[in-house]
Amino acid sequence: VKTVDLTGGAPEMNPNFKYLVEELAKLNLEIIVRSNLTILVANEKYKSYPDFFKQHNVTVISSLPCYTSDNVDKQRGVGVFDASIKALKILNEIGYGMPHSTLKLHLVYNPGGPSLPPPQEKLQEDYTRFLKQNFDVEFNNLYTITNIPISRFLDYLVASGAYEKYMQKLLDAFNPSAVNGVMCKNTVSVSWDGYLYDCDFNQMLDLKVQHAPTHIADFDIHKMQQRKIEVNQHCYGCTAGAGSSCQGSIV
Repeated sequence: VKTVDLTGGAPEMNPNFKYLVEELAKLNLEIIVRSNLTILVANEKYKSYPDFFKQHNVTVISSLPCYTSDNVDKQRGVGVFDASIKALKILNEIGYGMPHSTLKLHLVYNPGGPSLPPPQEKLQEDYTRFLKQNFDVEFNNLYTITNIPISRFLDYLVASGAYEKYMQKLLDAFNPSAVNGVMCKNTVSVSWDGYLYDCDFNQMLDLKVQHAPTHIADFDIHKMQQRKIEVNQHCYGCTAGAGSSCQGSIV
């Protein structure tokens, strides 16, 4: 294991979060925290966390689904964009995302509806220019992630009558070149209670790993490497277009 990627919702809210980060830091691993940003400014309890991240050289990855307030607030709620910008400025002030700094700050984009994300490199250029010019905010990389047809997004697709059209879009955009880079081939998802999944999306669907121990207490690296990955129709989301993983586009 070279990287531990802590995600939520808001992983900072877990009562054992600081303990986990402190112990991981002793193992000389890359530690990633996927923060929703707003928690760092909306609650007094968490305002010290940016300094805590810096102290333990944590990489911060944060969702910012657009660089304009209207689109972000429409998708995430009124005031989310302003709070996110405030948090990004705080992170910049202590070195995150700044040139020549070792403290990494990455942003994540995902489409607001049933469409594939645009090319990652071009969108990163737009984010970089707009956020710098309008808010003096800097970051390292932008990751584009395709919306996967499960959970709340699936409910939205069904309710709006767009499910079949979106699935057809994913099928038509299937890219064999993306298969080798999908996250299930190099990442294991571990739930809060220790169960193992091939990816976060399988975790949300409670599709545990097959042909290997299903709990971290019984982890066996050799059996894990030889397992057959559990797939389903939602997997077309990770292999559409440029491909999609937890680290952005694949090809």
